[in-house]
Amino acid sequence: MRRFIPIVVFAAGLAADVHAARAQSVADFYRRAPLSLYVGSGAGGGFDTYARVLAAHLGKHVPGNPNVVVKNMPGATGMVAVNYLYNAAPRDGSALLASFNTVILNALYGDPNAKFDPRKLSWIGSAGKLTGTCLTWRTSPAKTFADALAREVLVGATGDGSTPVMYPRLLNAMLGTKFKVIPGYATSGLRMAVENGEVQGICGIAWETHMASVPSWIIDKKVNFLTQLGLSESTHMQGVPLAIDLIRKPDDRRIFELLGIPQEFGRPVFGPPGVPADRLAALREAFEATLRDADYLADAQKAGQFVDPLGAPEIEALIARAYAAPDDIVKRAAVYAASSAN
Repeated sequence: MRRFIPIVVFAAGLAADVHAARAQSVADFYRRAPLSLYVGSGAGGGFDTYARVLAAHLGKHVPGNPNVVVKNMPGATGMVAVNYLYNAAPRDGSALLASFNTVILNALYGDPNAKFDPRKLSWIGSAGKLTGTCLTWRTSPAKTFADALAREVLVGATGDGSTPVMYPRLLNAMLGTKFKVIPGYATSGLRMAVENGEVQGICGIAWETHMASVPSWIIDKKVNFLTQLGLSESTHMQGVPLAIDLIRKPDDRRIFELLGIPQEFGRPVFGPPGVPADRLAALREAFEATLRDADYLADAQKAGQFVDPLGAPEIEALIARAYAAPDDIVKRAAVYAASSAN
């Protein structure tokens, strides 16, 4: 009997530790654990800028006031970070991701590199929707959408896994535009290529991203907006043609709508599956409180950021809407999404 005593003592101690962990309050946990906010891109882009402004204020609204540490995890246009968060990050509420929006539905399209199910993520919220644009530099001969129908327009892209590849392909196929995509640029190099005339513009990056990263393009009217790519007109681009309104075939329109859903949840923040319910609720409340915080809003305005909060239930509803799409629409959309995991 004596040889079983250590095992019994160990089991009892383990049970006590588990009970103590469960009894630990949210504030106690975050007083001891920093909160890591991963970003699925390198430093300096629009998603990174938004995440850093958020991180500067989020901690004071989380019980226990943890330090919020931004950690960049670029790779595969955001896929590396989502896969890490879903499969390897701690599930205790100490890790969140400010993700690219368009990778979220890759699993729906059968992408073998998408090792996650977005319906199981611990959704926190979003700072607001994004509205993709097609734009050209002010000296380009293509200044309107009609010009893009009539002549070839060279547009740059960061790579085959980017929305600036997907949207020109969509518009060429559905509306007959003549965009020619030149991929292979880094984010900063892409903007430089537009300014120095290597390419005429970019088709597939959001107005909000341009405003956060290169506000002078918009403020000083250095670019022409040819069309907007959202599902409804943006208040920032009134009068700019909405591409979806120009699509006449019903199935083409449904494909465009499905591919456009990620723009609606914009700049999503989420945790891995299985975050304890009390910590998840606290993080959601803290996120919402941050996006109402006057100091945060002042810093966001200084950074050229626009805040139009979206809650976790709204994001979950958008994802459910995407997964409810008919199989034939999903299969056709997948042809375009295969090169658009931005």
